[in-house]
Amino acid sequence: MSTSAEWYPAVTQPLVIETEGPRSVIDGFSAVTHLRLVARRISKAAPLEDVLMEVVEFAASVVKCDSCFLYVLEDDELILRASKNPHPEVVNRLKLRVGQGITGWVAEHREPAMVARNAYADPRFKLFNELPEDRFESFLSVPLISRGRLVGVLNLQNRAAHRYSDCEIGLVATIGALVGAEIQMARLEGENSQLTQRLEVRKMVERAKGILQRDLTISEPEAYLMLQRQSQQRRKPMKEIAEAIVLSSAIKEGS
Repeated sequence: MSTSAEWYPAVTQPLVIETEGPRSVIDGFSAVTHLRLVARRISKAAPLEDVLMEVVEFAASVVKCDSCFLYVLEDDELILRASKNPHPEVVNRLKLRVGQGITGWVAEHREPAMVARNAYADPRFKLFNELPEDRFESFLSVPLISRGRLVGVLNLQNRAAHRYSDCEIGLVATIGALVGAEIQMARLEGENSQLTQRLEVRKMVERAKGILQRDLTISEPEAYLMLQRQSQQRRKPMKEIAEAIVLSSAIKEGS
């Protein structure tokens, strides 16, 4: 059995895709319309999970495939976040290291990879016993990149041998660029939200420490240690302990 693996640069051909079998021809107008829909979802800051699923469904509808997976890079690991076929047992749990399997190879080299037949025989292929797609013949994998930064990988697979055209690969790469920007935006928003929450916790703890220092005539380290002990003993976040102290002080001052 032979294995074919090829890599392609960005393609600028018109978006006209002919699919074999019972599927209909998808013209450039439909493809562009769907791409605009994805872009509009991004501009409206739709929930990331919804956008990922929409991208998977779109990719599977315009490019001949029996399976479509979307992996997101998180803390140096690729995590399966969306799937065309229902896989509740592995979505959000299946993880790959960068460089592991064809998906990891694409993430490491930041280049598309296409295997037209016998994908499971490719030396880079990694077997997951829980995925029936492991026995599919063809495999197309495209990196999701935003401003030069890898954010994930989009995979398409077929049960039968299939050579993806330059146009198909170019379209999937375009989808990858759009969702790459969305993932990056969501990540930045998440980081900003976490930073804001940490600042709020710090301010509340500082207020509580000041109240303890004033009321108990203790030092700042002693006040912090008291907050820490109360948090551990009551098994509550330090923010909740601090909020209780601030609220109690405000009630006393108002009475």
